[in-house]
Amino acid sequence: MKTMQRLSAIILVALVTSACVTIHIYFPAAAAEEAARTIVRDVLEINGPPAGEPDAATEPTSRVITPGHGLSLLAWTMDRLVPAAAAQTPDLRVETPTTSRLRASMRARNAQLAPYFRSGAIGFGNDGLVAIRDLTEVPLRERPEVQRLVREENADRSALYREIARANDRPDWEQNIRETFARVWVDEAPSGYWYQDGGGNWRQK
Repeated sequence: MKTMQRLSAIILVALVTSACVTIHIYFPAAAAEEAARTIVRDVLEINGPPAGEPDAATEPTSRVITPGHGLSLLAWTMDRLVPAAAAQTPDLRVETPTTSRLRASMRARNAQLAPYFRSGAIGFGNDGLVAIRDLTEVPLRERPEVQRLVREENADRSALYREIARANDRPDWEQNIRETFARVWVDEAPSGYWYQDGGGNWRQK
């Protein structure tokens, strides 16, 4: 019986080593949330402890496998053949000249946007952008200026999400980055600001 087990293990190792092993690189959700929180707090000029912490549960967890029969032996073998470093999630690069410029631009604009956030004229959209909620809260002569500010802010935000994805050579992460920022903008928003929930309904913090 032991001889058969050893023979099976040898065959499995031979099959695995001759096969092409594909390593999946997961979106680093916890690192992205930490980076987003740092940027959002910088833009909104928020001091004090963060409103939330990265959710470790969103990261892939390692598994402990003991050798046995059949597929469990194959899984055990694979775990030892794939380098541990390759199985880990990558760091997220967020510091580039472009992201620094965009952060500075957004931070400078925040003082102009803040009164309209407080009045409820604008709020945080569920897509990571700023949305116009109720222009009747704005004097008629100021409405073109509000629309301009929102347009410029959204251009910077979209460029920021795209640049972070580009800096990591993963354009496919742009939507994940946008979703992470959309959540963190709301988490860190001051009390009284308005935001859209997942269904597009407006709510006030």
